[in-house]
Amino acid sequence: MEKLWEAHGLSEEEYKKIVSFLGREPNNVELGVLGALWSEHCSYKSSRAVLKKFPTQAEWVVQGPGENAGVIRVDDDVWVAFKIESHNHPSFIEPFNGAATGVGGIIRDVLSMGARPIALADSLRFGELTDQRTKFLVKGVVKGISSYGNSIGVPTVGGETFFEGSYRTNPLVNAFCLGILPANRMYRARATKVGQLLFLIGSSTGRDGIHGAVMASGEFGEDAQEKRPNVQVGDPYFGKKLIEAVLEAVERGIPVGMQDLGAAGLAGSASELASKSDMGVELYLDKVPLREEGMNPYEILLSESQERMLLVVEEENVKYLEEIAEKYHLNYAVVGRTTDDKRFRAFFNGELVAELPVNLIVDEAPVYSRPVKEPSYLKELRDFDQELLPEVDIKEALIKLLSSPNVCSKAWIYTQYDYQVGTNTVIKPGGDAALLRLKWVEKPELHSKKGIAISSEGNGRFVFLNPYEGGKYIVAEACRNVACTGAVPLAITDCLNFGNPERPEIMWQLLKAVEGMSEACRELNVPVISGNVSLYNETVEKNEVRNVYPTPVVVCVGVLEDIERFVDIAYQAPGELILIGDLKRPSQIDGSEYLKVVHGLVKGDVPKVDLGKERTLIETLSFLIKNDIVKSAHDISSGGLLVNVLESLFTSKFGAEIELYSDERADIFLFAEMPTRVVVSVEQSKSDQLKDLIEERGLDWMYIGRIIPERVIRLSYNGELVFEEDVETLKEVWERSLEEAL
Repeated sequence: MEKLWEAHGLSEEEYKKIVSFLGREPNNVELGVLGALWSEHCSYKSSRAVLKKFPTQAEWVVQGPGENAGVIRVDDDVWVAFKIESHNHPSFIEPFNGAATGVGGIIRDVLSMGARPIALADSLRFGELTDQRTKFLVKGVVKGISSYGNSIGVPTVGGETFFEGSYRTNPLVNAFCLGILPANRMYRARATKVGQLLFLIGSSTGRDGIHGAVMASGEFGEDAQEKRPNVQVGDPYFGKKLIEAVLEAVERGIPVGMQDLGAAGLAGSASELASKSDMGVELYLDKVPLREEGMNPYEILLSESQERMLLVVEEENVKYLEEIAEKYHLNYAVVGRTTDDKRFRAFFNGELVAELPVNLIVDEAPVYSRPVKEPSYLKELRDFDQELLPEVDIKEALIKLLSSPNVCSKAWIYTQYDYQVGTNTVIKPGGDAALLRLKWVEKPELHSKKGIAISSEGNGRFVFLNPYEGGKYIVAEACRNVACTGAVPLAITDCLNFGNPERPEIMWQLLKAVEGMSEACRELNVPVISGNVSLYNETVEKNEVRNVYPTPVVVCVGVLEDIERFVDIAYQAPGELILIGDLKRPSQIDGSEYLKVVHGLVKGDVPKVDLGKERTLIETLSFLIKNDIVKSAHDISSGGLLVNVLESLFTSKFGAEIELYSDERADIFLFAEMPTRVVVSVEQSKSDQLKDLIEERGLDWMYIGRIIPERVIRLSYNGELVFEEDVETLKEVWERSLEEAL
């Protein structure tokens, strides 16, 4: 028989701590509040100590971790707010609504900082496409993202999608949002004095999402579909009205502070706001607008119904918020006030139904120092010699790679998203990074000439093989992608997607990945200003335990000084192709898509990132692009060098003659996914200038061929023609593979 505390996601030890702290047994409503706020999803009880390793400050950081989103300074007039969140468990149970409400939730996180949301990105992981359930999940998640983002009018400008067996029953759905706000007009989730009122605005409250935070903090079993009531249902049209209403209130200077209603609903929003304000709070649950009859205090407090915000307001300004709510046809009510006793009280029809110390709810959640143990699988996987791989036909291997769902075009996904709404998108999905104009809606006189670049990365396979080096690799690649547009990387937000932290091997993966990421962030001067942790991505099914690959997803945000001076991956004119970066180390095929797709192996160690050279390369790319020395830039990533060249050809109208000379095996050099390597195109007249600049900065260069007018690719290796093929023939394979697989 299930114990009372187990129904609320608490352990017996945690329940005993609560009883000891209170000096009494909590009632059911109080237990519901504590179960939700002490869940892994809300309290980070397994990861809080590890997260302290991240660097979080820089002179351009306005707000680091601890608020609904992080904020950085673009210039004296403009700041941007951004964050990434997970909606993994809900998206497996109910893919459409799970993904849609993930988008809605991250939009409100950014909105609550007083920022107008202007861009979305999504990072997705699914099982292999031979599985019918996976196909169902992919279609449902993509439809959910597109339905919500397109309807609410915020463009989805970037992201990434990977397919791997470990995600079969635990897909990862991570949603990112970026918003723009005037400098010095940032809001926080706090009141400024006792007696201020809590104004609930937005949608009415229903029973959807109750126990959502608890559900998101547990592993899955064979009863996953029974948890469908824990998944919220979103309404993007209500969400759009809420955005405009809140921003109008902000423009008029009416609210004092703001907090969105997400995990743990009103209980979570009010208690966190009280804690940050160093105050108490009392709530009047019978005032909350309801959409269902007969809802009890427990349900009202813990509902995770979407499209709701809690605004802190002075009593004399309530009438102005009421006018705005009625103008936009939103539900509203004053549902509470701040108090001076640092206690959380909830009333229903005049009766006190819950009373708890705020610090018990927010601060006293246990922080666990979980045991760690290096996984035994690593020794076997690292016993690998790439020189023993059988030789392959390069063209046949290339066709297999272009057909792989991890390399082929993701246009089937991103063409379902409206990535142009708002007319800010300069570089659309499909390149290394998205690029946006900074254009005001409310203040057109403050349009900035600067641009914002956004790149999402999260190679779970590399982190599985070596969490420390994999963590470094992911941060470096996200920053390099931003630099390939000409922008300077400034900060990151991350979503740490891992398995069950109660397993020492999983906790070791988390610790080492964060240590690697932290080192890269310090060396590349990109602090972590916001983020999310998603643990318990584990399925126990018929005595089989499956954890996802350790998958930290990183979104890097950078600033471009002049929006008119950028490049993307497409070749613009005939010229030379130069490989630049860290080229003297032998290429490694370890962990690559080539090794998995062509040889059926996930083995080896992760190519190590020389962070000093990586930083130099990033700085050099910005200089080259700002001074119009290169015409395109594209970093080496999934598929390696040959895929890199073809991706740039596919988005242009040219062909290429590739002439390579190397002591390495052709397949290893062509398909290795080495860090700190970028292919740039340059006019022949500027080629020597480029090479001199690269050498002056202590980096390496290699001439790899030239862009030609004919729409063919010819590849020669050490003077021998390897293959010649029509670019359009290869492009067709690359373009149609994902849709055919689905």
